[in-house]
Amino acid sequence: MRTITCDLIAETITGLCQTANFHLPDDLKNALARARQLESSATGQSVLDDLISNAELADCNSMPICQDTGMVVVFAEVGQDVHITGGSFEDAVNRGVASGYRSGCLRASVVADPLNRNNTGDNTPAVIHVTLVPGERLRLIVAPKGFGSENMSAARLLKPSEGREGVRRFLLDTVEKAGPNPCPPVVVGVGIGGTLEQAAILAKRALLVPTGQDHPDRETARFEGELLDAVNHLGIGPGGLGGTQTALAVHILTYPTHIAGMPVVVNMSCHATRHAEAVL
Repeated sequence: MRTITCDLIAETITGLCQTANFHLPDDLKNALARARQLESSATGQSVLDDLISNAELADCNSMPICQDTGMVVVFAEVGQDVHITGGSFEDAVNRGVASGYRSGCLRASVVADPLNRNNTGDNTPAVIHVTLVPGERLRLIVAPKGFGSENMSAARLLKPSEGREGVRRFLLDTVEKAGPNPCPPVVVGVGIGGTLEQAAILAKRALLVPTGQDHPDRETARFEGELLDAVNHLGIGPGGLGGTQTALAVHILTYPTHIAGMPVVVNMSCHATRHAEAVL
């Protein structure tokens, strides 16, 4: 049995909130560079130059990549042989978020009640997903999610008979309706299967898959490539100003589902698909 304190968890979350908002992951930087090489539109090339420069400036100066520093989503993989001491895990995570956003001068965007709309002032609470895993380690992934892209996400309960073609139509319809709103070039996370809420979590997790990494299943990897090509033929382009690079990646995660249904969720994410992780 290994002991991990809530103070260490809070301290780690504080650092991850700032790292995620200041430093774009290398795979996303590389994806933007590839998109710049592939983009045929002069306007699109100019937009990508600005996005690359913006990421570099944020990186060098430890400043937010975007003014929307998001609602914090935390994926925690908790080892079954870990004993958390010194308080509540959830409280520790939220204490870390509050500290990270205040000390990092990051925008507080969370309201306490979705109807009354009163700002909590420290960007808490986070959305926390906990998974129990074997071992004595605690893996924390912090993924701030801006709502320009989150608002463009969609869910649909497809009929099983609609198959891959139904998924393709739904995804393209979602991206086309989104247009410039999610700040393209986008990363598209697709969750298929389970129940409605499981598909939504899968879609969010899919955004954490490194850009350029092939799906382990060849057939799914081929489908991801087909979808990415179809999205980039929509002509929305960088910044929504036209071009060939509307998306940097399409990632799919699946889960077994009921014989009577096929839940599908498309989670849109902007060019600054931010996340950072640590293992304690």
